[in-house]
Amino acid sequence: MKFIDILEFGAPDVLTLNTTTPPTPRRNEVLVKVIAAGVNRPDVIQRQGLYPAPPGASPILGLEIAGEIIALGDDVNDLNIGDKVCALANGGGYAEQVCVPASQCLPIPKGLSMIEAAALPETFFTVWSNVFDRAQLKSGDSFLVHGGSSGIGTTAIQMAKALGAKVFTTAGSKEKCDTCLELGADIAINYHEADFVDVITEATEGKGVDVILDMVGGDYIPKNLKTAAMDGRIVNIAFLQGPVVKANFLPIMLKRLTVTGSTLRPQTEEAKASIALNLKNTIWPLIEAGKIKPVIAKVFPLTEAADAHRLMETNQHIGKIVLTVGEE
Repeated sequence: MKFIDILEFGAPDVLTLNTTTPPTPRRNEVLVKVIAAGVNRPDVIQRQGLYPAPPGASPILGLEIAGEIIALGDDVNDLNIGDKVCALANGGGYAEQVCVPASQCLPIPKGLSMIEAAALPETFFTVWSNVFDRAQLKSGDSFLVHGGSSGIGTTAIQMAKALGAKVFTTAGSKEKCDTCLELGADIAINYHEADFVDVITEATEGKGVDVILDMVGGDYIPKNLKTAAMDGRIVNIAFLQGPVVKANFLPIMLKRLTVTGSTLRPQTEEAKASIALNLKNTIWPLIEAGKIKPVIAKVFPLTEAADAHRLMETNQHIGKIVLTVGEE
């Protein structure tokens, strides 16, 4: 099978098309013929040599795919050869075939293409796990997501709004802010023009927001502490501006804040299976009803994976970047 190989860690040019033997599914896995694969920030970091694959995971890039099941592991009973699925992969998505745990597969939502379905798993699993499981966002809460035009951001805005939250977001241009508003954000703040602390303080009459999802880090960390409401929950899932800052932690005590974070890839299959079930029961019906949809920034063929990574690194895209791998 064809796959994208990393000749050496470095810039996007290190990605090259190569061939290898297709993988064989283990007892709890299915083998999927990949039609499309999502591109995510962890792929970029892994390519740079800063995010090694966990033990037992494929060293090939790619954490989400959509395609057709072509083989079953011995203990797989609830899926069949020929089923069309999207799946959270533990690696290996930038390839014509990939093995994924059966419990991390979800049906293609009705009305979505394979390309759209490939843009779901990584961001939807991440948002559900952190915003709804970890931070316990509920209807009536207020919610702030930084980087609202990213794959995570566009997903978080829609999911939070659909489940009854008031949504704030930050983004870096008028076009990105307008997209966030179209997706359901109540207030979108251009961080080049305004301080989100001031805007949210005024909009909430000094109360602040109940839940914050942050991928930026850096000087946003102390600002998040100022912006959080009493009993607020702050979740960090990335640190694009760095994880080391000087911050006043007194608000954590005075406002009874919870500051937490997580990464998705190293979690157990049982944990990921639980997230998948929650998505299937709660979010998939909203996708099929047209209330939530993946936002696709650009689609590249597998052979142009390096160009896809270059676009990711510009931070100019809105939504998800997807690779087309095979044909339906």
